[in-house]
Formats: sequence, structure tokens, C-alpha cells
Amino acid sequence: MRVAIAGAGLAGLSCAKYLTDAGHTPIVLESRDVLGGLVAAWKDSDGDWYETGLHAFFGAYPNMLQLLKELGIEDRLQWKEHTLIFNQPDKPGTLSRFDVPDIPSPFNVIASILRNKDMLTWEQKIRFAIGLLPAVVRGQKYVEDMDKYSFLEWLKRQGVDERVTSDVFIAACKALTFINPDEVSATILLTALNRFLQERYGSKIAFLDGSPTERLCSPIVDYITERGGEVRLNAPLKEILLNADGTVKGYLIRGLNGAEDEVFTADVYVSAMSVDPMKVMLPNSWKQMEFFKKLEGLEGVPVINLHLWFDRKLTEIDHLLFSRSPLLSVYADMSNTCREYANPNRSMLELVLAPAKDWIAKSDQEIVAATIAELEKLFPDHFGGDNPATLLKSHVVKTPRSVYKATPGRQQYRPAQVTPIANFYLAGSYTMQRYLGSMEGAVLSGKLTAQAISEALPVANSSNLQMLTRPPATNAATA
Repeated sequence: MRVAIAGAGLAGLSCAKYLTDAGHTPIVLESRDVLGGLVAAWKDSDGDWYETGLHAFFGAYPNMLQLLKELGIEDRLQWKEHTLIFNQPDKPGTLSRFDVPDIPSPFNVIASILRNKDMLTWEQKIRFAIGLLPAVVRGQKYVEDMDKYSFLEWLKRQGVDERVTSDVFIAACKALTFINPDEVSATILLTALNRFLQERYGSKIAFLDGSPTERLCSPIVDYITERGGEVRLNAPLKEILLNADGTVKGYLIRGLNGAEDEVFTADVYVSAMSVDPMKVMLPNSWKQMEFFKKLEGLEGVPVINLHLWFDRKLTEIDHLLFSRSPLLSVYADMSNTCREYANPNRSMLELVLAPAKDWIAKSDQEIVAATIAELEKLFPDHFGGDNPATLLKSHVVKTPRSVYKATPGRQQYRPAQVTPIANFYLAGSYTMQRYLGSMEGAVLSGKLTAQAISEALPVANSSNLQMLTRPPATNAATA
């Protein structure tokens, strides 16, 4: 069966990969000239990469890790020490660590909290642990029911000290969802916490050894094309054409540079676009259906990613850092963390500005200036005195609508991958799956979509269909 997939992000590419395993022929149609969607990356005139986001991989990403293993590229993940590192705003230039010992979960994470002496008192640690117990003990049903509360509201209901929120969870919320604890659904953070607490290496972090476009997306494309599939760039979807019965007749692809529009036909169609462009592309007759009406309850959150190159080393730390800055979320010195970006003499900081709603319309110059002001607090030794660090160049990547904004009550609006339209499916981290909007969520959604298509339209004598339902396994332990 020919399957047309609109969107070459991780959801679309993983969907295509698993469709080829099941014996189908996917054709991925990407509107831009670059792979990756929300993990896209570009090279500048100097040959340096800049990316859509700061992409950290967790041990609690079993579907992503399984995909890398199936592609034979799991060695491209550079696993870091099992620890979480936070800046201390009241002590500029000082870091606080939650070192996770190599013992069974959840005792490893609990031990890391108990052993930290910088950020929380013993009373706060005990109240924090007691507050988290319901989420761990009462299971996923309880976690899903907490979608009616913001994470801050949930913490207050559990009697967790306000300082725990300000010291730990503001940074965590901004890193995972790009919004603050008073905005994000409790379900989202509790789901992530459950994964970190229940999996021995769940909170262990890795970085890719190069750009996501070349080191992650291109191998997926190679896998697809070697098995008869196709990936086309510069093929923007203009309209979803319908048959008289409301099913999809074809994708109308906009012609570029004076070329005529093209009608692309297949047996099955998938939208692997983000939720905001998906809503725009919906045919008018579909918009009246309750299934598609729910999409109006979802919208993407704005995100800004910055890349700053300096004339010297600002830090030797080879890890993700939680800034605990009012402006910034997480950052990393990519000259330390990423093999392809390595530089022993200069730093390239990649930073996520969040929440970004008040900054997305500002100029790049304003954004960089505000970020430098924050870096002066994080690195006082390098920006004070007579010879401060010099910014050599910068790139600011704005994504006005990124992953869906995970505010309370959004879970009910997340659609299934199977739609009421017989030959039309959805993929994307905003669709219903057990992870939040993330790389893991995108990969899992693509896998679920491929599985749904393969179950509805099985290919005779396909020996690879079982791969779609095999439980994923993590290899973070051996990294």
C-alpha cells in the first residue's frame, strides 16, 4: 500500500520507517528544504550548525532508543554522567548537583535528592517525598485525573514547600514544556516524574554527536529509501482533496518557483504536521466533525533557541544545565557535549529562552542582549573585570508554534491516531500517547500510526509486522 505522509519531522519519519517494516510503501512529503521538523538544523556560512532546539535524550525514551538501535546508530548518543545540574542564582557561578547512584529505581533518585545539600532542607526533602507518593503509588489513572490542576496547584494540594517549586520545578517545567509550573498540567510533569522514578536510568541524559538533521533524520531517510519508500523535500501541502464520501482523494502539492501544482495520490494518507498547521489544512467539511473540533483546544507554544559563540571557554562542564534564570530554561556548552561541535578553546552555548511568549516578537538583537545579561550572572568570572568574554557571533531560531501548550485540561483534546476518515491518520506528539510533547512522543506517535495502518490494512506475508508491537528496551545502562 502507498502511504502519503505530510511532514518529515520525527513523527512522519518514524511512521514511514515502521510502515516499511510492515511491508508498505511510504512517501514522505516535506514542505521545507530540510528534514526534522522541530528538530531541524542548518549550517551557516562558516560551516557551524544551529538547531531548532536544544535536544537532550533521556534514558526514559524507550521508543527513541529502540529506533536508534534498529537503525544501528545507537553509538551516536553521547551519554553523560547520571546527574542533574542546577545553577544557584543566589550564588552566581555556583552549581548544585543531584548525583544519581547506580542502584535500583526509585531509590537512586531518592538518594540523589537526599544527598543534595545545596537546594533543599531536610524538612523540604521529606515533605517533597511524601507529596510525590500518590503519583507513584496510585498509578497512571491518578496521574491522568490530575490534568484538571496546574502542577503548582497540585504541589500546593500535596503540601509541598513553595521553595521546592521555585528551586527545582520552575527549571524542570520550562525545560520539559517551555512554560511555568502555574501554567503546565500536573499530568505532564507527573508522567515525566514517574518515568524518572520507575526506570533506573530514566533521568540519565545523552546528546547526539552531531546535528539531528544529519545524525538522526538522514539515517531514517536512508532506511526508508533503501526499502522502496521515498522522502521528498520542497513539497508543501496546499490542500487535502476529498472524494464525494469525504475520504481523501489526494494531496495537492504547491508548485514552487513557477512550477504547476501537483496532485499526489496514495492508498492511505497521514498528517504528521504540528497541530497548528494541521488545523489550517483541515477541509471545511471535516471541521464540523466532533473529532476534529477538539483540535481547537490545542495550540503550539512559542520557543526560542539561541546559539552564542564566544572567544574563550566559559565552562568545561560536559552536561545539560538548568539555569534557574527568569529568562532561560536550560543550556549546554555544545563545544563540550557534542563531538561534532567540539572546540577546546572556545565555547558555543546553546540556550532555550522560556517562556518565550513575551519575546517571540522582539528582535534578535534584543533577545541576545537580554541573554548576555543573564549570562553575566551565570558566569561572573568571564564577564567581569577588564577583559570580558567577547561574543563572536550568534543565531536566534524562533518557533512561534512548537509542541502543544500543555496547560490543564488539554488531555481531553489530544486526538487518537485513527480518525473518522477511513483513509486518513494523524501522527505527532500532540496526538494521544503516554509521553508529553517531545522527541519520544513524536517517535511513539509515528509508531502507533504505522501500527494502526498495518492492522487495518495488513500486508500478506509481512515478517516485520511484529516489530511494531514488541516492547521497547532502553540501552542507557551500558552507555
